[in-house]
Amino acid sequence: MDNNDILIRLRYALDIKDADMVEVFRLGGIELTKEAVQKMLLKSKKDEATEFAGSAAPTDDEQLACDNTTLESFLNGLITSQRGKPKVKPGEPEPKTEFVLNNGNVNNLLLKKVKIALTLTNEDMLEILESAGVTVSKSELSAVLRKEGHRNYKPCGDRYARNFLKGLALRYRG
Repeated sequence: MDNNDILIRLRYALDIKDADMVEVFRLGGIELTKEAVQKMLLKSKKDEATEFAGSAAPTDDEQLACDNTTLESFLNGLITSQRGKPKVKPGEPEPKTEFVLNNGNVNNLLLKKVKIALTLTNEDMLEILESAGVTVSKSELSAVLRKEGHRNYKPCGDRYARNFLKGLALRYRG
């Protein structure tokens, strides 16, 4: 699963409109137009090619690639849109957003940030995964949610991330 696919699935699961997507990106620190967001949400040519069994792709529009910084900005904006801006105590500097996303931990960060944005508990996440047909133990989920570099950290595979997004769609759209 690439970043564009994650964005498409997350948008569908949470039923986010194009204008709201632009606003979430803005809250995450990236200014995008509605057209740019729509190009990010297009299916890639390779997906369409396999879907149409080698026939010419039906659209001439090019998909705009969603890099790690863009995806993480969207996830940060989602947290801000759902929970509000973090309160800063008097005398403390404004917290800076640190980007921690790399190619290895995309799925882990997705699960962590969606959990924060939607104020999900571990039990909620286990129920979401179970509704998508995946049984995960509490310790496995805990390992996936740990900080990279922790001795019990476990990378999250595409299967878990895909099924988590599928379970979210079932919960929020079904």
